This record gives sequence, C-alpha cells and structure tokens, in this order.
Amino acid sequence: MGTYHEDQDDPPFLLLVGSSGGHLAQLLALRSWYEHWHRCWVTFDTPDALSLLADEEVVTAHHPTTRNVRNLLRNAVLAVRVLRRRRIAAVVTTGAGVAVPFVVFAWLRRIPTVYIEVYDRIDTPTLTARLCRPFLSSMLVQWEEQRRHYPEATVVGPLL
Repeated sequence: MGTYHEDQDDPPFLLLVGSSGGHLAQLLALRSWYEHWHRCWVTFDTPDALSLLADEEVVTAHHPTTRNVRNLLRNAVLAVRVLRRRRIAAVVTTGAGVAVPFVVFAWLRRIPTVYIEVYDRIDTPTLTARLCRPFLSSMLVQWEEQRRHYPEATVVGPLL
C-alpha cells in the first residue's frame, strides 16, 4: 500500500472494518451497495475471512481484541497508518473490538464513520457500539426495537 498524496488522482476508498465471522458476514451482505466503490477491508487473518475476501484488498488486524490492551494498541497504530495512506471516503463497520480505533482515528481526521449494529443484539447494545457512538457520523440498526438504545439511529432492516 503506497502513501497517499493530496495531489494524486487516487479514487476515494470505502474502508470496511469488521471482525471475522458474523460481523464480516453482515458487511458482505451489503455487496450491492459497495460493489462499485474502491474498497479496502480490515479484518482478522482467519481462514474464513481470507477465503471470503480472496479477491479483495485486505489489511489484517490483530486479534483477539477482547481484554487485550496490546492488540488494541497495535490496531490503533494500524488504524493511523491505514487512514493516512489512503484517501478514505468513509469507514463502515459492524464491530466488534477492531472497529474502535478505526472509528476514533477516522473521526479525528474528519472522515465519516458509519456503525451498523449487529442483528442479534436487540435487548442490549454492544460494547463496541457504545464505545464508538460518540465518534459516529451515522448509526444504523437492523431492527426497530434497537432504536430504544439508539434513538438517533436509522433502521435499515436485517442484513442477513
């Protein structure tokens, strides 16, 4: 990945950030929306994620992220590096922990940030959504019931 310079005519990229597994599956369900964008993915180097994204540009993040301060710091450095090297139009994420440093550093760089709350958390908000919420441009939810926790959110319906 080369360094981006303002005078280049590089197209803007979508940065799609999600842990492997269900978080990634929900981002992949948005294919018809993002397929015409230049994009880069941030996820873990698990066999399923790398297989699903075989034809995509992928930046591998450090995991596990739960209760792992070392990997949080490593992912923060990674976020700064990725966000400085690309002309990012927006960061779109479904979580989980890997999303936090990317959302925060995108917000600091005034890059729009979109969080999509996962479909299976209806009664309580996810920790990642609560941590990212102050830094978001848009909050999207998949069920009307989720708006109890995020009254400002837009309901987009189930992705899966």
